[in-house]
Amino acid sequence: MKAVRFDEYGGVDVLNVVDVPRPVPGPGQLLVRVRAAGINPGEGKIRSGALSARFPATFPSGEGSDLAGTVAEFGPQTTGVAVAEEVIGWTDNRASHAEYALVEAENWTPKPAGVPWEVAGALPVAGFTAYAAVRAVALQPGDILVVSGAAGGVGSIAVQLARLQGATVVGLASEPNHEWLRDHGVIPVTYGDGVADRVRRAADHVDAFIDTQGADYVDLALALGVTPSRIDTIANFTAVQEHGVKAEGNAAGASAATLAELSGLIADGKLEVPVEATYPLAEVSEAYRELEQGHTRGKIVLLP
Repeated sequence: MKAVRFDEYGGVDVLNVVDVPRPVPGPGQLLVRVRAAGINPGEGKIRSGALSARFPATFPSGEGSDLAGTVAEFGPQTTGVAVAEEVIGWTDNRASHAEYALVEAENWTPKPAGVPWEVAGALPVAGFTAYAAVRAVALQPGDILVVSGAAGGVGSIAVQLARLQGATVVGLASEPNHEWLRDHGVIPVTYGDGVADRVRRAADHVDAFIDTQGADYVDLALALGVTPSRIDTIANFTAVQEHGVKAEGNAAGASAATLAELSGLIADGKLEVPVEATYPLAEVSEAYRELEQGHTRGKIVLLP
């Protein structure tokens, strides 16, 4: 089978698509024929070596967590699933950017019929992260929430989940994404110099803040008067020690129950996962090159 591999840290050019043995499912595992697999900024940082202290790679390294596809085989002691069943899942073994991937028993849910493959494959990591971040800031109906990177992979889901909880949402994003945000009930504000004043003009106060970008956004949240316990960042981990803010993300949200809930919202038309572009597996380097430009609305997805 074909799978993405890299043999050293570096830019997108270290990524290769190579032939590797097809995995054999063990007890409790599914072997999934991957139809779609999302790509995520954290994977690019692992490949570049930027996260080597926290998430070192063992070479040759595979890549990818998100996946959606059909069950090709299942191992002994695996119940509740049939060959050819359509599933959404994830792997913690950096292995979803491939034609086939193993999925543990607790890491999948049936794919609702109304959810397109590319949307299903984009959902797990961004969906889990957004779900955990919204939960972390303890929204109540009528609260005012600010989200940085509001049209990105995580932010675009977080703003919608917050709206479903009855919050007023201010989304920081570039102007080309303002119309999308308005269409989803979000007040758009352009990021950059003077953003604090623009937020104050958009909202008379701020109750909570979700930072998906890092940089100075935790400082912005504090300057806007948000208490540290209602600030969640997925990109500025030093701020946790410095200011006592939260850093709940993918690991805090990952569960089959969460995946089922989010995919159900998509099937019911209550949640959109925007997919900016799709690429064949052979063009994985181009997919990451586009992602790393930092202007993607929603997700980019590989179609093995």
